Amino acid sequence: MSTIRTNTLLAADGSTTTEPSIPALDQRMAKAWVTANGQNAPASILDSYNISSVTDRGVGLYTFNYASSFSNTDYCFVASTMDGGGENDDAGVGCSSGGKTTTGLALFTYHNDGSVALNDADNVHVIVFSN
Repeated sequence: MSTIRTNTLLAADGSTTTEPSIPALDQRMAKAWVTANGQNAPASILDSYNISSVTDRGVGLYTFNYASSFSNTDYCFVASTMDGGGENDDAGVGCSSGGKTTTGLALFTYHNDGSVALNDADNVHVIVFSN
């Protein structure tokens, strides 16, 4: 395994640049991410990048608002939940049609303990990728 250490990165034209502005890397980096506590009333952000706030729209309903809007809604997101129930409890997250906007992402979380129902998750994790 090799290690590269440098104080300055140079673009192809010789100008100095920093990591997010290197075009080849920029498209591979997350444009937004968040870990939120869904149990708080209202939900609260524990840590994030490019997420300005979370809107708690009711039991199991959240909208994550972007600090910098996207140019379109063709972005990709990955989301997961963590629920403090027993080890056989099922929890999940989803996005309804129209839940992806240029300014935010509306998600719902649910719990399945025999019947599926909206549920405030202990934590909601989201990563968003876009050009």
